[in-house]
Amino acid sequence: MPNLRISEAAALLGVSDDTVRRWVEQGRLPVVVGANGRKAIEGRELAEFARRLAETPEPGATVAASARNRMRGIVTRVVKDGVMAQVELQAGPFRVVSLMSREAADELGLEVGSVAVASIKSTHVVVEIPEA
Repeated sequence: MPNLRISEAAALLGVSDDTVRRWVEQGRLPVVVGANGRKAIEGRELAEFARRLAETPEPGATVAASARNRMRGIVTRVVKDGVMAQVELQAGPFRVVSLMSREAADELGLEVGSVAVASIKSTHVVVEIPEA
């Protein structure tokens, strides 16, 4: 199992390096010391932490939903035409694009700078392994 640098863990979780360091200092995220003397996080530990983090309900969050993939982020772009709207959301390092009715976008009050949650339910998800 790979060990990840603090900066790598932060990028994967969509938070700052300082946030990861605080979690380490608080004992919420265990670290190991690598051969080079630097702190690292075991991949398996980071995955478990990310799972727990995702399961922690946010204040005012939905009580229950069938979609398991929820990504909180900020709206970065809204393009509307007569019937449809394209809404882009930046959730950590991830860009999520949603097509919806203009009416839905208007009712939600979606505009650049709005905080929103993308709930993704899909029967087709492609998982890739990046180059090392």
